[in-house]
Amino acid sequence: MVQRPPAGSIPDTPGSYQFKDADGRIIYVGKAKSLRSRLSNYFVDVRSLPPRTAQMVVAAESVEWIEVRNDVEALMLEFQLIQRHQPRFNVRLRDDKSFPFLAITVDQEWPRPLVMRGRKRKGTRYYGPFGHAYAIRETVSLLRKSIPVRNCSDQKFREHERIGRPCLEYHIQKCAGPCVGAVDKERYGELVADMCRFFDGDTDPIVRRLETEMKTASDAMEYEEAARVRDRLIAVRRAIEKQLIVADRSEDIDVVAIADDDLEAAVQVWHVRRGTVVGRNGFVLDKTEDLSPGELIDRVLEGLYVADPPAGVPKLVLVPTEPADLPLHERWLSDLRGSWVEIRVPQRGDKRRLFETVEHNAREEFTRHRLRRASDHNSRARALNELQAHLGLPHSPLRIECYDMSHIQGTDYVGSMVVLEDGLPKKSDYRRFKVKDVPGNDDFAAMEEVLRRRLTAYLIERDVPISEREGRFAYPPQLLLVDGGKGQLGVAVRVLDELGLSAEIPVASLAKRFEEVYLPGDPDPVELPRGSEALHMLQRIRDEAHRFAITFHRELRGKRMTKSVLDDIPGLGDSRKRRLAKELGGVKGVKAATLDDLKALSWLPDTVADAVWSKLHAPA
Repeated sequence: MVQRPPAGSIPDTPGSYQFKDADGRIIYVGKAKSLRSRLSNYFVDVRSLPPRTAQMVVAAESVEWIEVRNDVEALMLEFQLIQRHQPRFNVRLRDDKSFPFLAITVDQEWPRPLVMRGRKRKGTRYYGPFGHAYAIRETVSLLRKSIPVRNCSDQKFREHERIGRPCLEYHIQKCAGPCVGAVDKERYGELVADMCRFFDGDTDPIVRRLETEMKTASDAMEYEEAARVRDRLIAVRRAIEKQLIVADRSEDIDVVAIADDDLEAAVQVWHVRRGTVVGRNGFVLDKTEDLSPGELIDRVLEGLYVADPPAGVPKLVLVPTEPADLPLHERWLSDLRGSWVEIRVPQRGDKRRLFETVEHNAREEFTRHRLRRASDHNSRARALNELQAHLGLPHSPLRIECYDMSHIQGTDYVGSMVVLEDGLPKKSDYRRFKVKDVPGNDDFAAMEEVLRRRLTAYLIERDVPISEREGRFAYPPQLLLVDGGKGQLGVAVRVLDELGLSAEIPVASLAKRFEEVYLPGDPDPVELPRGSEALHMLQRIRDEAHRFAITFHRELRGKRMTKSVLDDIPGLGDSRKRRLAKELGGVKGVKAATLDDLKALSWLPDTVADAVWSKLHAPA
């Protein structure tokens, strides 16, 4: 249990504080206008604290803090530390599904719209998220009749650029033809800007322009052109109809609604720009810390706006309850936007009715989430409790690591490490090992090498200050599982004994033949009931380790069997290698090229061209 720091050592300044466990792992991050006042609230009788806060204080071994200049900087630092360390006692935001976004690649020479999910990248403008990908594609397809930007892949674009002939999209007037120089960059940039304005909700200028073009063509008696512009105008108006208009055209609003219970909360957010719903967002909160309704709103707003919100920061944010620190969050959002931002609880009128609509969506989504997660969450909890009981573990194994080996007759020996945290795969912590020091076919020696490398790395990182840890092997498993029988278990026990970790890390093995679990010092397997959640969890992680090892082994074997004469040339990486072969017609074309041909490639440095020539024309 954490002890109170010496009297007077805690500064009376803004900052972020971090509670750490016995392994130096950050388990909770907070912020405060006054570190001294806030931290003093934790060092009281544990029985008087809320249950989750008491559990955190008991689990913690130390507390540290970082001072900053003001409370806004404290908020930003707290968010960065939570994102980096994922503390187990902090509220965690997770998307309830991967929503699709419309992305416009404005950083490219010839930008294009496309549907994207997952992590966002710099140089791309995002709109949404949307409920369905087909809705984005349908809207973009209608819009491209009036704003003919390309939608082809970069590979297809380069191919038509090379052959000097446009694709069908150009001939049906849904692409301006940048691949063949049919449009200059300035005009194409205007088309991209028009598309961005449309999805920003600024549709009136596009409609007015098309109406003007149609009237001009009609007055000049160019009726075919007027009919084409009319068709484009109809397509734009159909695209506008697909957007939900919920407010006045001058209003930019984000509406945040929450439905929750004691453990979780479902959050729904509607992004309204110029009166139109341009995107919807939904995620679920794990309420792992004790929060008042206002503090919960604090966490939601921080999660929404700290990490580059795709729809930007609006003038008005509607929430169900005022944030616990309203002035701080209004000042912070105003700094992000560059003008004043108001956070308000809607009381009556159109905004109240809009909020109730979003709140209804939140309640419906929370009901669906609980139905989806109820059996899964309960089964994971039962599995971890059963493992602790059957294997005699000191704690519930919240982190399980499983190891497996793969090879073919001793070649391309590889090992895999997969991780379950709280019963769910944590793929960011998966690791793959190339076995280096094992000649021939020896599974035991290979397993010993992999375990020794992983646990030695843990011992090294354990002594490194928490701020300097890379995190790859920084924390020990609460159950180390090896795939195999008594032999593999003996190897794991020997490595743990040699490194002095046998008292810290429990170990077990799972044999494939009869699904038997063996523990050190016990000749008989542990009887895990057939059909139990614990056995199913061990089987899943064992199968995942096997799959991960097999995949890595096939990848290495495939690379070894597909060596190219262009491999191992200094300065010629995978991207340059592919481009060189593509532009010169394959490896044969590269061999047939002269040195001048190679140096004529503007993107290939002369030193690399010399190296390619020397490699391909060296004496046999």
